[in-house]
Amino acid sequence: MHVICDRDSLLERINMASKAVSNRSTLKILECLLLIADKKGFRIIGNDLELGIETSSIEAEIVKNGSIAIESKIFSDIIRRLPQGDVSIIVSESSLTVIRCGKTEFKILGSSGEEFPFLPDVERTTGCVMKSAEFRNMVRKTIFATAVEDSKPVMKGELFEVGNGTVKLVAVDGFRVALSNYGFKSENDIKVIIPGKTLGEISKILPGDPEADLCIYVTDKHVLMEFGGCTVVSRLINGDFIEYSGVFNTEYSTEVTVDREAFLLSLERASLISGDMRKNPVKLTIDGNMVITSNTEMGAAYDELELRQDGQAIEIAFNPRYLIDALKAIDDETVILSFTTPLSPVLIRGSDDENNKHVVLPLRLKS
Repeated sequence: MHVICDRDSLLERINMASKAVSNRSTLKILECLLLIADKKGFRIIGNDLELGIETSSIEAEIVKNGSIAIESKIFSDIIRRLPQGDVSIIVSESSLTVIRCGKTEFKILGSSGEEFPFLPDVERTTGCVMKSAEFRNMVRKTIFATAVEDSKPVMKGELFEVGNGTVKLVAVDGFRVALSNYGFKSENDIKVIIPGKTLGEISKILPGDPEADLCIYVTDKHVLMEFGGCTVVSRLINGDFIEYSGVFNTEYSTEVTVDREAFLLSLERASLISGDMRKNPVKLTIDGNMVITSNTEMGAAYDELELRQDGQAIEIAFNPRYLIDALKAIDDETVILSFTTPLSPVLIRGSDDENNKHVVLPLRLKS
């Protein structure tokens, strides 16, 4: 293989494909990127067998077709530190790879491209097309509520559901629920669980252009996403998603409206004293205003916020991190918090946004 391409264009595709590279694997080939040049162009593939990314074609002069698997980190580090200009990549029959840019040259040993696992072939029959910026925004508003470690694998993913005139993303980790939904018409009904890792990585590379399309196709085992010539394939999570609809109760004893930024900053200040936020919750006392307190062995924090209140007074405690995550996912200037009892979940939403909702479970106050 012999290709010549612009260094910045190459680095951009490396950064995209690297998001699907395994950091630690018993199969060393999964720690590599596959460089391939053929009649389709010059592109890069990363695949850890759970998530695979094939980049769009890089504008390049293909002197000779071929492929090579190169250890991702060293290749990325080399290209990142090359000077500006055209990069020449020449691969010998023994898989020795020569990388040249200006007067700089590296020689590294790769592996045969034939050893690299290609992306699964996913049928493009059941799917939908939506704006990539809208999908990325939905992920931003929900991804933090996926479980990192849990005995229930479905909690490590998000429910992606299309049907009844809407598209939904829902994340549940046992302590909170994040839901984002929009009006959406599709010929196909879809209900699958996409791994949180997949959504987190793809949201980093989705184009922010409001006119850019994202094509999503699903089978019983995989989801395929295409945008701007880039292809992403991920395994789905099998199982029944957690029943979440019941937490969005519509009857509340207390409802308050508060400035989002002021509330967020107050919680961040109080969390400085909290230490272990699971054991040392932040207490909210609502009675005409909101008093935010945190008392631990480290010390104490006190803050007071103005609000608009409807209903009775309430005293309730939370892990502040869960409230902070929800507030950061809301774009409105003010937020509405709806309470039922000190031990019941709180519903958080933007004042002008009914499409995105967050539910957080409280912690029991120490007597």
